[in-house]
Amino acid sequence: MGNLELWGGIECTVNRVGDRYFDQLAQSGHAQRLSDLEALADLGIKKLRYPVLWEHVAPEHPENLNWEWATERLDKLRALHIDPIVGLLHHGSGPQYTNLLDPGFPEKFAAYAKSVAKQFPWVTHYTPINEPLTTARFSALYGLWYPHAQDDASFVKALYHQIKGTQLAMQAIREITPEAKLVQTDDLGYIHATPTLQYQADFENHRRWLSWDMLAGKVDKSHPLWGYLISSKLPAQDLLDFVANPCPADIIGVNYYVTSERYLDEHLIQYPVHTHGSNGQHRYADVEAVRVSAATPVGLQKLLTDACDRYQKPVVVTEAHLGCSREEQMRWLHDVWDSALFLQKQGKNVPAVTAWSLLGSFDWNTLLTQSNGHYECGVFDVRSGTPRPTAAAHLLKKLAAGEDAHPIARLPGWWKRPSRAIYPDTQDYTECYALSCEENEHKPILITGATGTLGRAFARICEDRGLPYVLLTRQDMDIADADSVEEAFAKYKPWAVVNTAGYVRVDDAEEDSVACYRENTQGPVCLAKHCHAHHIALVTFSSDLVFDGDKQEPYVETDQPNPLNIYGSSKLLAENQVLVAMPEALVIRTSAFFGPWDEHNFVYHALRAFAQGEQFTACEDAYITPTYVPDLVHASLDLLLDKAHGIWHVANQGTYTWAQLAELSAKVAGLESAPYLQNVSQNEMNLPAPRPSFTALASGKGIHLPSVEDALGRFLRQSEVPFRPQEVAVEEPDASFEMAAQA
Repeated sequence: MGNLELWGGIECTVNRVGDRYFDQLAQSGHAQRLSDLEALADLGIKKLRYPVLWEHVAPEHPENLNWEWATERLDKLRALHIDPIVGLLHHGSGPQYTNLLDPGFPEKFAAYAKSVAKQFPWVTHYTPINEPLTTARFSALYGLWYPHAQDDASFVKALYHQIKGTQLAMQAIREITPEAKLVQTDDLGYIHATPTLQYQADFENHRRWLSWDMLAGKVDKSHPLWGYLISSKLPAQDLLDFVANPCPADIIGVNYYVTSERYLDEHLIQYPVHTHGSNGQHRYADVEAVRVSAATPVGLQKLLTDACDRYQKPVVVTEAHLGCSREEQMRWLHDVWDSALFLQKQGKNVPAVTAWSLLGSFDWNTLLTQSNGHYECGVFDVRSGTPRPTAAAHLLKKLAAGEDAHPIARLPGWWKRPSRAIYPDTQDYTECYALSCEENEHKPILITGATGTLGRAFARICEDRGLPYVLLTRQDMDIADADSVEEAFAKYKPWAVVNTAGYVRVDDAEEDSVACYRENTQGPVCLAKHCHAHHIALVTFSSDLVFDGDKQEPYVETDQPNPLNIYGSSKLLAENQVLVAMPEALVIRTSAFFGPWDEHNFVYHALRAFAQGEQFTACEDAYITPTYVPDLVHASLDLLLDKAHGIWHVANQGTYTWAQLAELSAKVAGLESAPYLQNVSQNEMNLPAPRPSFTALASGKGIHLPSVEDALGRFLRQSEVPFRPQEVAVEEPDASFEMAAQA
């Protein structure tokens, strides 16, 4: 696959909002974990974009520098034979004694850069300031980050100070390390527009090159933005000084995201209010081009070509990341890699691709203006406190080694599928992506339990995520019949099996144990044996009812099970025997799930009763962890793709009695529950099967779904069934609902 190199990067932004600093290294835990670097090295990366940030080393005074952290990390990278690309300022405004609008900013920054070079004279690659254009926009044009200015003059000043600071910094660094190279990064997108707004698109398409153009001394009187910069109060001599003393990037670092290309449209009614803005001449919506049916994104390959031709320098993708489901992350990385590799083979100087956000990132969904702990998983998942390699890590190792990628990574990402476009909302994308078709050339996921809530949910979400699947009834494949399993495997040739089938009638199991054990134990074990023999991945589901409730606090994966009833015993026996037959199998324990696509769940029935003014009975002394079906399915698919194995607890965050869940559901829905909710004890229910009083789940492995309250809000927005009585044929309920229904 050529000699394309894999580089890496850690999201390390330290930005400021008001008087508060947001620090990504602290949030990811990397600030405290030297051992992360060994995990990163295992990917096969050649260079790592790595922070030695001004705000960390000299936070209070420019002469009070603490090198301990940086020295330990850079020495470790050196020992691992990874070349660091040292970053000094990452979307920041600097320590508290300066900011981007400070006239002394360039000189102060250069002085810090020189001290870094003195401390680490062996470092040869620097990105002094990451994305200066983007940082100037967010800090001084949009006002989102400190110093919160919102005018063109401030934007231009902030950009100039960063570019001048970079020029002076490289001069200072090269006094110590003459061979030091400048790797200058910025976001490189493209602006599309309606004919009315083409003038604005043209302006922004010139502006996107400004960081590199200014450093290269290209901004003279013939530059398209000369007039704009001068009218924004930047002295002409300041620009001409760059022309006379250029500091061109040795490597052009292109950061490209699925949102980097934008579309401008004055027809505001077609777009959400939060996308509306103005340039003083027109009001218009600014949205992602990939989401607009009228726009055709030019794509990374064209943008890299343009950068190569414009600067005649090596061009590296310095950030490749997509905050999305696991297979889409893989597809994005694969697309970027393929684009760079293609150009390299065409003779373009594109030597590397950088997998960005290796440890994930926090709160970029609010552009780092709020601290909500919203985590976007990276190549590694850090939610357990120890980085866990995901499917993206496995992919990168294969790409770096020149090996074939997982077939899922070669399927079209959502940005290439018909459903990508949501604006304007006039298109009817009823055509199916045909991923469930048995004749599909790609190996599918087999999903058992076609008549159940969970099986149908997996099929639906696989469709949305572009994952080929086949949904099977018991007639299609009897999981407890070896011949039936072999026939289905031969017919469909799956790469994975998701088993949602099983016996779910908890009370009936006490009198019908033979059937319960056949479906809940013998079936999964049969699947495990055949999956293991054919090297097919397997995920199967267990229950919170494997516990006896004596702990009285949420159970984690390492807690000792002790089921109280036949149903729980069948699930526990399945866990043990599945993992003996197939140690690489994934067994997911979950609890009390509810979903938006059918009526067969506790939350729906409670809300319908309250809406109708009817009495509703719920248990007040049995504690569970409610789990939202879409969250459960997405997390399970991610774990499957990550090749996770063993027992995992996957449930939303929160511990509630059934009665408390009913009350919370009513509160979120804006309904009154007090007059209608009747609380009862488990003893009063006289259920045939004994139930534990406490089976709430937590995880020691780091899968943290959103809160139950958050899930209930989404349930109400996404629900496809109204809260009114309907004449429906009731299918088999899931195990967690069985108890609630009888309450």
